[in-house]
Amino acid sequence: MGIAHDTRWLDAHDQVALVRSGQLSPSELVAAAIERIEADGHNAVIRATFDDARGSAAGPATARTPLAGLPFLMKDLWAATEGQVATDGNAALKALPAAPYAADSVLVARWRAAGASFAGRTNTPEFGLLPTTEPDAFGPTRNPWDRTRSPGGSSGGAAAAVAAGLVPVAHASDGGGSIRIPASCCGLVGLKPSQGRISAGPGEGDEAGLGVQLVVSRTVRDTAWFLDLAAGPGVGDTIVAAPPARPYVDEVGADPGSLRIGFLAHSPRGELHPDCRAAVEHTAALLSSLGHRVEAANPPILDSDEYLRPFSAMWSSNTGLNLRRLAEQLGRPVTADDVEPLTWALGQRAGRFSGTDLAASLAAAVGCRRRLRAWWATDGWDLLLTPTVADLPPQLGVMATDREDPISPFRYSGAFAAFTSAFNISHQPAISLPMHWSAPTDTAPEGLPVGVQLVADYGREDVLIRVAAQLETAAPWAHRRPQLG
Repeated sequence: MGIAHDTRWLDAHDQVALVRSGQLSPSELVAAAIERIEADGHNAVIRATFDDARGSAAGPATARTPLAGLPFLMKDLWAATEGQVATDGNAALKALPAAPYAADSVLVARWRAAGASFAGRTNTPEFGLLPTTEPDAFGPTRNPWDRTRSPGGSSGGAAAAVAAGLVPVAHASDGGGSIRIPASCCGLVGLKPSQGRISAGPGEGDEAGLGVQLVVSRTVRDTAWFLDLAAGPGVGDTIVAAPPARPYVDEVGADPGSLRIGFLAHSPRGELHPDCRAAVEHTAALLSSLGHRVEAANPPILDSDEYLRPFSAMWSSNTGLNLRRLAEQLGRPVTADDVEPLTWALGQRAGRFSGTDLAASLAAAVGCRRRLRAWWATDGWDLLLTPTVADLPPQLGVMATDREDPISPFRYSGAFAAFTSAFNISHQPAISLPMHWSAPTDTAPEGLPVGVQLVADYGREDVLIRVAAQLETAAPWAHRRPQLG
């Protein structure tokens, strides 16, 4: 049925192997991805950069690069990519004839040098504020597993694109769960690396903050591979994670030994959907059968709201900074009409913070970070297992903005994403794996994916990848595919 069909469900390793063996050229891989993107109906890709992709794939040395021209998508939030424009999910920026980026960020430059072909940018909520992808600027992205539901967020466009087989891997970022949440909603692998593992420079943020970048993918080996290609400090980085003992791809299939693993099967902030609880309990039993020592246990701070106060303050302050940057780009003061109601409300809240308030929040975040990490470093645990989210992928519209109560989507998201933001505060690596599916329904004939989250001590992505690969072998998921109509 053609190359676009034959390569749709191959992971990045297998697509690159076709180039290595001479069966396909980089240009043919890119053309196949473009064909799939043009035919897609999930609103995952909101801006095509096909000429960029075709040009890089046609380069004479591309086939000899590590990625061999692999088609790739960038999230439309920051991610400076030379020659491309980012709108951060904002309608005012979408309408602005903005100048394209003059240079790649450190991360993008590394992937470009490795041979990635950048074919487009994926949908994201405005400034990445919500765990759903329904911006006013571009409209909702639909979950390939159930088109009435959200793919999660803020990397929802990226996750929908990979889940629908448009590309095998796509760029994603995570400041409160935005890699892990859409990975769970779309049946993918989503690793949030340790802060300082991947440079955020120049101009992409501060490694001491909440956000990190990597990818969503269908296989653990692809995630490990892209981490290897991305990892390492840049000039002026404020936090630098110690380098791994060996490449992360070498951890795939490596024996993790017998680890001490705690699991959390309740939500500290509301109800936990039975399928989310079942996913944790099933995974805990599987880990035990694989020789790990597994018991119900978790850091006590997770059962409190202590870490939420500094997280909320930092989140609102970052929104205020985004509004200041938006004003610079527009060349005038920002008004409520330029942004969505939630963005405006959070920005106004940030305007009421003093410098002392922010300093106090940052100090509180450090205290929470120390107490969280002590469970691993002092109490002797190797991994924590939790649900990734507290519910099935939400129906589109559930987190719609309400001008009468603009903070309401934020309150909903706090319960839905109850398990992820703590580890942005703690700077630890965490991965979501698709370990469970709900029962089929009329709108989700294959069932809905349900992820679990594994968290390791700071800097121990190697442990996460070993155990994730062990679970992938014991309970494979790559054969599960949504019906695409």
